Amino acid sequence: MAHFEGDVQSPGSARYAILASRWNPRITDALVEGARRAFAGNGVPAEAVDVIRVPGAWELPVAAAQALDRIGYAGLVVLGCVVRGDTRHFEQVADECARGLMRVALDTGVPVANGVLAVDDYAHAEARAGGTHGNKGEEAALVVIEMANLIGKLA
Repeated sequence: MAHFEGDVQSPGSARYAILASRWNPRITDALVEGARRAFAGNGVPAEAVDVIRVPGAWELPVAAAQALDRIGYAGLVVLGCVVRGDTRHFEQVADECARGLMRVALDTGVPVANGVLAVDDYAHAEARAGGTHGNKGEEAALVVIEMANLIGKLA
């Protein structure tokens, strides 16, 4: 019986993209920096990682689909922050963003790590952007490297 498992050794010529919303910049900028640190700390050269910024979380799935279609990457780290407000807008944006990112991953077969925070308040976001709950941008980058490695082993 074969056993396949990825590790955080990036395939040699792999290119990655970090897609990030500009909304809630204090949070998203910290997530982007965490992802950059994770890539660098795991041997991915800075020139092999592009950063693509979009207005908000709603725009992330279409940017992800176009980045894969037009440029091609071994994986995408997708980052944003949606904070609950007084309307249903929070649920609509967070749920449809997640659904769209999953669709991109399934349609293309390319790993798409969903690092879009959907939180009740800014304190929860800060805790996940380098605070007490770590940095979800860093975690998403590690997931994408591992998945790119695993997919290479499955080929």
